[in-house]
Amino acid sequence: LPSWYDEAKFGIFIHWGVFSVPAYGTEWFWYQWQGKHNSNFVDFVKATEAPRFAYADYAKRFDATLYRPDYWADVFARAGAQYVVLTSKHHEGFCNWDSRKGVPSSFNWNAMDVGPRRDILGDLVMAVRNVSSPQTSKPLKFGVY
Repeated sequence: LPSWYDEAKFGIFIHWGVFSVPAYGTEWFWYQWQGKHNSNFVDFVKATEAPRFAYADYAKRFDATLYRPDYWADVFARAGAQYVVLTSKHHEGFCNWDSRKGVPSSFNWNAMDVGPRRDILGDLVMAVRNVSSPQTSKPLKFGVY
């Protein structure tokens, strides 16, 4: 581990993506619903969505209208965080960044093509790198998972 990580006492890990739209059960919503056919998840979708609803339809509602990365970074710094890590891609493959740039064969299952239509990852990187910890006066570190 890098020494700064070992010395940091507090950091923020963010798990945020399409699975946040139904906000039900677990970030493994898709797997529980479509993979394991968990009756709780199947029943939840039947009760809350139209027939023939697909998981990809949640991505259209993942609009990030309240996403304010500069504000988030400021709150993280004031809370004492020394680093921030964003889960940039979850198990269902949705990328919180423009995956077409680094993976030319990628299809439109990313935050630039559907949902928020912005680079969630890139915006947060810039915001976090522009704040410093009031406790250490050092810039916050940023990482991806």
